[in-house]
Amino acid sequence: MTPAELLRAMFQAAVEAALPAICVPAHLPKRPKGRTVIIGAGKASGAMAKALEDAWDGPLEGLVVTRYGYRVPTKRLEVVEAAHPVPDEAGRDAARRIFKLVQGLSEDDLVLCLISGGGSALLALPAEGLTLEDKQAVNKALLKSGATISEMNTVRKHLSAIKGGRLAAAAAPAKVVALMISDVPGDDPSIIASGPTVPDPSTNEDALGIIEKYRIDVPKAVLTRLHTADETPKPGDPRFTRVENIMIATPQASLEAAAAVAHEAGVKPVILGDSIEGESRDVALVHAGIARQCAMRGQPEKPPCVLISGGETTITLKGKGKGGRNTEFLLALAIALDGMPGIYALAGDTDGVDGSEDNAGALIYPDTLARAAKAGISAKAMLADNDPWTFFNGIGDLLMTGPTLTNVNDFRAVLIEKR
Repeated sequence: MTPAELLRAMFQAAVEAALPAICVPAHLPKRPKGRTVIIGAGKASGAMAKALEDAWDGPLEGLVVTRYGYRVPTKRLEVVEAAHPVPDEAGRDAARRIFKLVQGLSEDDLVLCLISGGGSALLALPAEGLTLEDKQAVNKALLKSGATISEMNTVRKHLSAIKGGRLAAAAAPAKVVALMISDVPGDDPSIIASGPTVPDPSTNEDALGIIEKYRIDVPKAVLTRLHTADETPKPGDPRFTRVENIMIATPQASLEAAAAVAHEAGVKPVILGDSIEGESRDVALVHAGIARQCAMRGQPEKPPCVLISGGETTITLKGKGKGGRNTEFLLALAIALDGMPGIYALAGDTDGVDGSEDNAGALIYPDTLARAAKAGISAKAMLADNDPWTFFNGIGDLLMTGPTLTNVNDFRAVLIEKR
């Protein structure tokens, strides 16, 4: 198996460990006396709905919203598509319908929620006093700011009529069971899809602090809302007595699946962490330093070994190029390694889309910079312009998977061969 084949096999194992067809059936609750209402949002929600349909032995009804291109055929449940990462009218309309579906239920009814990453943008139901255009403006600004996913979703919760626990509160007194595929560092259920079924410990003041921290220019209506609106439901709220949030797939489980593939190939896996955050290019510098230490000093592991990590890095956009956090990480990593022999790497988003482009990520090789230079492509200039997609597309090293129908965040693997 070549280094690239091993890295691809590891990425595939990470994805397969989080596929809804595997994860959903094992966590289904008992059938209720009353109705079973299914709602869902996220990049994996379409596949989760299909897995639920195949495994559920009773009547069900409902609606889930997923990203454009991520819908799978279902027979009993309606699956609609909407925009991500910036919400659109389809997401707003779906969120409005979902919110209505969970209201007016009884104690005998069950609301089964299928929640995965991406659900925050897809459940775009503006709070009172706000418009979809307000939410679009905030989302665009947050994505450019360098804010972490936790910070972004803290702001989003307080601008929504459905997130931050408001969905589950509206469903009371029905029993609510949320099956969650985590895409956030630390697997905090209140952050996944901005926690529509989880009481919210954050406050309007916290959201204002994040806007100030990153100097985000937001519409006046947003500031008015955060200064004057009521709070999201908090821990201890009695409406959450019959709410259960279950994590059915996590980044850590996917990293362990990838590690097993490396071990089987005779390569020692070193899991650095499943919740690594920070600027993509800064995280790349740290990975490069550890890789060099392995190659030259045999620490923390002697080659052949592979450094594996997950989490969600960020990009503070200053250039006008194309790409996502994984390709930005790899371009910065390639520059830092400067053609060091025997080191290869892959980074990709487990949902199959890195940022807003059509690739999951990319790969780098010891000769990446040399091949780029031969093609007249400047790695440093591309990085300065936030243009990693153009760089890797130019040398044919993009990782193309198409929609994977799951999402446990980013996967990074740096392989150090034995010299």
